[in-house]
Amino acid sequence: MAQNKMRPVDEVLRGKLEFKLAKVIAPKLTGWQLSLFVWSQGSFLFGKLIKSKLLRMNNLPQCLREIIISDAPMYQPEYPANQAPEIAVKNFLDESDPKERVAFALEHLPARQSHFQDDSPPFLYWKIRDYVEAYTTGRVTPTQVAERIIATVEEAKKRSPSLVYFISFLSEDVRKQATESTERYKKGTALSVLDGVPLAVKDDIDCLPHPSTAGTKWLPQVREVKEDAVSIARLRSCGMMMIGKAVMHELGMGTTGSNPHHGTARNPHDLGRYTGGSSSGPGAIVASGLCPVALGTDVGGSIRIPSSLCGNIGLKPTFGRITNEGLFCVGWSMESSGPIASSTEDALLVYAAMVGSHPTDKLHSWPLPPCVPDLNVGFQAIMGSLKLGKYSDWFNSTFEKEVAEVCNKSLNLIFETFGTETKEIILPELDEIKIAHLCTVGSEYVSGLAGYDTKLLKELSLEVQGTLGLFKEFTALDYLSSQKIRRRAMYFYMQAFESVDVIVTPTTGTTAPVISSAALTVGESDLTTVGNLMRFIIAPNFLGLPAISVPVGHDSRGLPIGLQLIGRPWQEATLFRVAAAFEEVCTPLRKRATTFYNILK
Repeated sequence: MAQNKMRPVDEVLRGKLEFKLAKVIAPKLTGWQLSLFVWSQGSFLFGKLIKSKLLRMNNLPQCLREIIISDAPMYQPEYPANQAPEIAVKNFLDESDPKERVAFALEHLPARQSHFQDDSPPFLYWKIRDYVEAYTTGRVTPTQVAERIIATVEEAKKRSPSLVYFISFLSEDVRKQATESTERYKKGTALSVLDGVPLAVKDDIDCLPHPSTAGTKWLPQVREVKEDAVSIARLRSCGMMMIGKAVMHELGMGTTGSNPHHGTARNPHDLGRYTGGSSSGPGAIVASGLCPVALGTDVGGSIRIPSSLCGNIGLKPTFGRITNEGLFCVGWSMESSGPIASSTEDALLVYAAMVGSHPTDKLHSWPLPPCVPDLNVGFQAIMGSLKLGKYSDWFNSTFEKEVAEVCNKSLNLIFETFGTETKEIILPELDEIKIAHLCTVGSEYVSGLAGYDTKLLKELSLEVQGTLGLFKEFTALDYLSSQKIRRRAMYFYMQAFESVDVIVTPTTGTTAPVISSAALTVGESDLTTVGNLMRFIIAPNFLGLPAISVPVGHDSRGLPIGLQLIGRPWQEATLFRVAAAFEEVCTPLRKRATTFYNILK
């Protein structure tokens, strides 16, 4: 019987807080060891014992079963009605035409200097506006860009090691879209600034004529794609060129990007390392220059982790800000889709097209009107009035010292350049939030997959089978306790936002991990590395808060490091502004990936 009782939330904030966020404890398994672990889970004699020991080693029963939590549960994010307003933003209608929203966002971007001129600024990656300049001036056509992408994808497969970017890539479909876009530019009838710009789509987002595998071998057998996801339809109406379905960690159940079925994406900054996941393909595609932007999904860092490890911008919007209609969605109370891009402005333009709810959405807190930052207003005028919140004990608890050092350096740069102050805050119960998120996502995955034939589920990779086996140990009490912790966590974060505008953390606790040779063929279970990558990730998913990862530098090995910005509910515009400011001061510290395809030249 439970003996201890969680203190009331206001009492927690008044008392002395001891920082606690334990490292995930689990063996690293691959090959026959992983096979034996999965087999043992089905064993009546050993399975229960092994799983119970793993869960107790990581404090799950102590947190969820052996303590009284008096708070009411919160099954989906619920936000307070009265929040501090955003400054220097421009609103548009949720139901307005995507092309109009993109044009509106474009109006509020600062003037750009062409990268095609002799005196152009230092070049890192081509942006959407570079594509438009190239198309409108006749330097290149969408058809020529499509042919370069097709040739590059084919060449990448033949490399050693082979570079896997897509699960489904249909050359003729890419050519068809490019031909249509080329004709529109010839006639002067381009649909928007996104017309003809290549976009890669994570393979759990429906996009015709491709199937959606979600990284599995079998999903298209039982789930037919009949139409585009709503977000894809919105982007297609703007003329974007969907070039294929990007590889991903199977079912989104991992943060490395490992996929023994379709191939594992490699990090363009170091081909011997992971991209991060589960949006592994989108992260690699953008970092390598194949596309300026890609779409990912995020239920536990799956947009932000690969963005950080690959040196990209990655936005997870507020839960409900962009509809999930047309996604293979099993983390139903936390999942969001959003852009991974090489620049903040490109992420903003694609976000403007995607944004909006759908009549089928079932939300507890309905979105506030969407808006974009007016980036024509100088950073100096706005950034000096914003306050960043930092819980130093947490911020500095990275597993690689350089990660915290680089992120702290970026905070110093933003203060020296714009006068943006960083204020110390407290965020209690981080360990409890980590455990509650794990139980919630695990329970939702088990429920979401319950209707599929067990024969199909046995075709999942050994890693995913092993993880699902652990998830099946969660009880109704565990899930209910987790939702009570969600309400407590929401209170703590909303209290922090009373005094700061944006909360800052490193995006990940480590840079890109090394890919083991065995993982390429049979996969691997490395829950400790998963935990290291997710150390700062969880609250935006669990609480539905918007969060963006922005590259702020590299470690001594040249591996990218990302800073995470967490915003108030519905305040993506503020995140875009702050991300753009960090991008400006940290661009001299960024490096282009060593594996880079110059698609426009």
